Amino acid sequence: MRYTSTRNNKNAVTASLGILKGIAEDGGLFVPGEFPSLDYNQLLDMDYKEVASIVLDLFLDDFNMDEIVSSIEGAYDSKFSCQEIVPIKKVGDANIIELFHGPTLAFKDMALTLLPYLLKLSLDKNHVDKEIMILTATSGDTGKAALEGFKNIPGISVTVFYPKGGVSEIQRLQMVTQQGSNTYVVGVDGNFDDAQTGVKSIFSNKEFNDKLLDKGYLLSSANSINIGRLIPQIVYYVYGYLHLVRTQEIRSGDSINIVVPTGNFGNILAAYYALRIGIPINKLICASNDNNVLSDFFKTKTYDKNRKLLLTSSPSMDILVSSNLERFLYHQIEDDTKVKELMKDLSEKGVFKFLEDMDIIYGGFADENKISHCINEVYTKFNYIMDPHTAVAYAVYKEYIEETNDTKATLISSTASPFKFSNKVLSSIGKVVSKDEFENLKELASTMNQNIPEQLMELKTLRERHNLVCEVDMMKDIVEAIIGGEYNA
Repeated sequence: MRYTSTRNNKNAVTASLGILKGIAEDGGLFVPGEFPSLDYNQLLDMDYKEVASIVLDLFLDDFNMDEIVSSIEGAYDSKFSCQEIVPIKKVGDANIIELFHGPTLAFKDMALTLLPYLLKLSLDKNHVDKEIMILTATSGDTGKAALEGFKNIPGISVTVFYPKGGVSEIQRLQMVTQQGSNTYVVGVDGNFDDAQTGVKSIFSNKEFNDKLLDKGYLLSSANSINIGRLIPQIVYYVYGYLHLVRTQEIRSGDSINIVVPTGNFGNILAAYYALRIGIPINKLICASNDNNVLSDFFKTKTYDKNRKLLLTSSPSMDILVSSNLERFLYHQIEDDTKVKELMKDLSEKGVFKFLEDMDIIYGGFADENKISHCINEVYTKFNYIMDPHTAVAYAVYKEYIEETNDTKATLISSTASPFKFSNKVLSSIGKVVSKDEFENLKELASTMNQNIPEQLMELKTLRERHNLVCEVDMMKDIVEAIIGGEYNA
């Protein structure tokens, strides 16, 4: 299988080279040249890791099965707190697929525990003898998952840029206390879109990349713009469908709906890829928070980022430029020239129109009041506690049913542990919120009758190692300083 750029489909690479590059030289994103076909009925008796091996083998065909299985075994081990990897809970009429049982308590672990193995194999397959710097922007969760996944791996370093003041306190502490001799964390005076734009500009700066190559370094990405991040996420939607068949929620062949709280559009794109390989999906429900640029787009077919980015209780969705939407648009029209024009309009004017059929996706959003209401409602009715991102998805799921009367079996992606957002959760269910983040963790643990996750409790005593903050236009200089050994947190 070849992967082609969304902005020049003559630019084709193998899966391993796509993983190494992260982003195409023309600024486009790599997409599968074709979609393989999956006979999901053959997977009904398989566990999560077995399903993962089959799905990854379809997309990563320059990796052999032994390499894929070994990578999966290394990724999905005791780092995950439950044997199922992704437990699926029945909550009312919905099925919540919990994607947050990995080492950093967010769905990004599902791919970022696997990506280091794929990247190391990709280095060997392409005979690359350079040092790799993973360069990524984060709206909250990707950063910590990347740092944790790549820490202390020889030949690879990881640099994370996060919006100062734009992540939760727990998310910030997870990053700035990160240990590992090859990890670097830098706050950006700006929002996530600023950080993401800065990272993309570094990748597309040929002169700068050539300079790094001369110094023995190659840049790669851990964001979902990297196909090595995106493809492993397809697995849990396949697994979720199989679970519904196994539990007789549906019959094999019945279509389902999938609800995804969405910021950068990567997680819902993975569900779309599951559809393209044969999983029967009726509707993908794209759930936004107050930064509802995506829900507006799917309702009006006009994408308009010319608005103020709002800081919300679901910070991983505080995004106005959804990078992976570019891939979806390409798949709708398969016209690289048109996609390039749309992205140019977005960059220069902040707006574009896309008049093609997108009926597979329903867009909705939930404001802060709805988020609080849904957290409280689900806790009161079902004794189940959701984090704010999952509550956004649940609120839009309820709105969709009211609007359409479509009661098909539904999977809701739960993308983060409620412990990461204890303030919002506690206030939503009528509990007293302390100024002490760790007192709130104790209160939430008592409410949920669970222990505080150890990886959060230890943040109280870990030293903050990374305190550097920079302007957006200084990000390239920071990367150069790190490579030159001049980084000073």
